[in-house]
Amino acid sequence: MKSEHIDTRQHILDCGQRLIAAKGFVGVGLSEILGSAEVPKGSFYHYFGSKEQYGNTLLESYFTDYLGRLDALFGQTDKSGAERLGLYLSRWTETQSGEDASAKCLIVKLAAEISDLSEAMRSTMRDGTDAILQRLSQCIAEGQADGSISRILPAADAALWLYETWLGASLLAKLRRDDSALDGALRATRLFFDLK
Repeated sequence: MKSEHIDTRQHILDCGQRLIAAKGFVGVGLSEILGSAEVPKGSFYHYFGSKEQYGNTLLESYFTDYLGRLDALFGQTDKSGAERLGLYLSRWTETQSGEDASAKCLIVKLAAEISDLSEAMRSTMRDGTDAILQRLSQCIAEGQADGSISRILPAADAALWLYETWLGASLLAKLRRDDSALDGALRATRLFFDLK
């Protein structure tokens, strides 16, 4: 391992995340993760008891980071709820567009694959997406309270509609290899929430 990698465990997670986001969990072998991280097998097993435990830890780390960024974004109280929601959707579009979009979102990449593969990983992903929905619901509720987001549905229902719409659009963007589904999701979201 290169000497600049002080936290070996996090380095293994970071290297594996890039590979798994691009190829899927099953599509990446342990030797590929070890080669990318430039660590021996013993280092891997020092931190992770199995590839499944590694995958679960990877998802926990991913959601901790994702939720931290979401908290920072939605914590910008100088912006209306609609403005914060718009920033979130802009970031989503940015990370799901282009040739390397598959390497940016573990939720889009792994949801179907790991749901039947590992109960622990499925549970971690479910809990992580539930936490995202809670934050989206809060942002929408704040936008409804400040008048920048319409009250078509209760905030929790609106958050669920939004998240499902954008996840579906992200999957279609991967299939089509263009941004048409994301563009459609943005148009639908603007109409649904009466956003400018």
